[in-house]
Order: sequence, then structure tokens, then C-alpha cells
Amino acid sequence: MTQQSRVVVVGLGYVGLPLAVALAKRFDTIGLDIDAGRIAELRDGHDRTGEIDRDRLAASTLVLTSDPAACTAADFIIVTVPTPVDANNKPDLGIVMAATRTVAGMIDPSRTPVIVYESTVYPGVTEELCGPEIERVSGLISGRDFFLGYSPERINPGDREHTIDKITKVVSGQTPEVLDRVAALYEQVTSGGVFRAASIRAAEAAKVIENAQRDINIAFMNEITRIFSAMDLSIWDVLAAARTKWNFLPFHPGLVGGHCIGVDPFYLSHKAEMLGHNPEVILAGRNTNDAMAGWIAERLHGLRGGVAGRALVLGLTFKENVPDLRNSKVADLIARLVELGHAVTVHDPLADSAEARHEYGLELAGAEALTAQYDTVLLAVAHDAYIAMGADRLSALIAPGGLFADLKNAVPGAGATTGRWTL
Repeated sequence: MTQQSRVVVVGLGYVGLPLAVALAKRFDTIGLDIDAGRIAELRDGHDRTGEIDRDRLAASTLVLTSDPAACTAADFIIVTVPTPVDANNKPDLGIVMAATRTVAGMIDPSRTPVIVYESTVYPGVTEELCGPEIERVSGLISGRDFFLGYSPERINPGDREHTIDKITKVVSGQTPEVLDRVAALYEQVTSGGVFRAASIRAAEAAKVIENAQRDINIAFMNEITRIFSAMDLSIWDVLAAARTKWNFLPFHPGLVGGHCIGVDPFYLSHKAEMLGHNPEVILAGRNTNDAMAGWIAERLHGLRGGVAGRALVLGLTFKENVPDLRNSKVADLIARLVELGHAVTVHDPLADSAEARHEYGLELAGAEALTAQYDTVLLAVAHDAYIAMGADRLSALIAPGGLFADLKNAVPGAGATTGRWTL
């Protein structure tokens, strides 16, 4: 690896942009995204994901383009596009395969580039689907004209501690020599070092089980929350006691959405079913977590005596302090409240209004929503902006006889004199 090595990062979202900016500190780096609007925003210094601020963008030597023809003669091509699921919760590899076909047209075989995938997939996708597709489109031969690698992304949106330049990167390669090349690349961008996986498939598998494990642990918390709720026990009181044991795992109940935890277990379960195995535990966890939004809505409706009213939902993004609306389970909760007859107002200081409208058909209210009163006020996402309002201002949103619901138990005093509910 030299500073003259050229790296192309395909896909400049939550994963690709931070990686590309980090790589640009060491290498000649091009960031490719087929969304010309995204490229225009980044050139103007605006990152809609909030991961890279304006000053870092301005200082970076990263070259931005939406034209694959500008990305030839690369030594490494890193694919960081999304891998969602379809309406039936089956892996949707359409985006990654489209990116693969784009990559096939960018390869300069005289440089024998390494094509590294970071997108989350089930074991076997890189070598059994992506590699052959590159060969089919390009007419080149894997292992001679280009090589394959895999390094699972570990970006946690909004997390300023576990950033790309600090985490341990799992790396893998088609051959031992390719593994050395991939390791040498990533060693230049993170102080956390690299872990050399035994194979590409092992690296792919590591990624899906990381998130499946979290999903299952949260599912257990959600299940016991529902049990204790029927006993009029607060899960937070129970957890406060249980956490005093040295080896108790500190998971919490809640809505599980986003681009990873709510999606990746379906990739693992899909592969298991392809092998003839019924992944009962994995799918049970998914079913439990996906059912939480409806259960919460019905619980709130029941606490209101089955009487619908005006409801304010605070927060729509899939987690606190990020603008990411992908796979938001708050949207499912809202849909169920509407089905039950509630008139729902939705507010989120970080979410993009156009995206909320496009993805969920929801209109986001402005600041005026925080001056009215409602029969039910639901703090669904604990954004710092809501925490900063404090218990008194949040309580002022509750109409007489109304209810304040705090999913994260983030503002303990809110609703104390009118009516309060937590998971």
C-alpha cells in the first residue's frame, strides 16, 4: 500500500461516506454515488446523515462523483450500498447486485483490483453471487483479473465513540495475499486494528450474528416487559434490581428498527432455510420485536379506557439523535393508533419531512405542535431536544386527565401529576 494507491468507495450513505473521508486522509480516494442530488449536497458541504460535518467535508481531499466512468484505474473498489429486505422479509440483493454490475464496468485488470464488500449479506453472497456477476458482465476472471474481499461495516449512526477510525475492522480476502492487501488498507484508517477472518464467508457470518444476537437479547427484554406489564410491574424497576448482578447483560426493551438489527437476522434466517434448517430462535426474536409497536399502541389505547383522542408522538426516527428514518417502528405504532381511532400529530426535530411523507405517508408537524395539549403524549424517541425540554414543559403538553407515555423512561418526572406510563 502506498499513498498513490487509488480507492473507490461505491455508495456514500451512513457507511460509505465516513469510510471514504477516512480513506482520503491516506489515499487517492473517489466517492461514487449514483444519486446526483446526494453528490451535489456533499459538494455543498451538507451531509444529510449528520455523520460528517461541514468542516470535515471541506477539509477532505475526497473526490465526489456520480459518474462511474470517473472511477477507473482503482486498486481497491469498496461497495457500501444498502441490503434491505422486501415486503416478505426476504433479502433484497437488488441494490448490491446493481452496484456489482457498475463495479464490473470500472475494473482495470492491469491493476488487478480487490473488490471489497462491506454491505451486510448472508454467508456466500460475495463469492457465489457477486464474483460470478462481475465475471459475467465484465468478461474478466476472478482470481486473475480481479480479487474479492469482505470487511463488514460496523457503523452505528449517531455514535461518536465507535467511529470508523477507532473500531476493530474484520477483514478477509480471496487468497492469503489478498487478505494481506485488504488488511494493509484498513490498518491505515483505524487505530483499532484489524482482525483477519479465516475466510470471506466467516467474515460475512460474523456480521449477521452480531446484529442477530442483539435482536434476540432485546426480544427477551420485550417479552418480559409484556409479562411484567400484565402484573403491573415496571420493567425499569425490575432491571434496576437485576443489574446489580455482575454478569447480567444490560439490554433494554423498546422498538427495534433501523438498517441493521431489524433487518440482518432475516438474512441469516434466509440462509438457514436454504440449508433446510428452521431458525426458530432467530425468527421468534424478530416476531417478538416486530410486534412491539402494535402492542404499545394497544396498551396506550387500553389505558385510555378504549377511548380514542388526540395524540402527540414525539420522535419518528429509528433511534435517538439521528435523522435516519429507515425501518422506523414508530411509524408502525402510529399506524396502529390511527387504526384505533386516534388523531395523531407527529413531531421530530431531526427527521426530513419529505422523506417521512414518501416512506410512511406522514406529515411532520412544526414547533407549533409543542404549544398545544393532547390526550396522549408519547415520547417515542429520546432525542436530546426532548430531554432538554424537561418534565415541566413536557407535562404542559398533556390535557387534563391525559396520559404521558415514556418508552425509554427518559424523563421520569413527566406526567407525574396527570398520568404516566412506561414500558
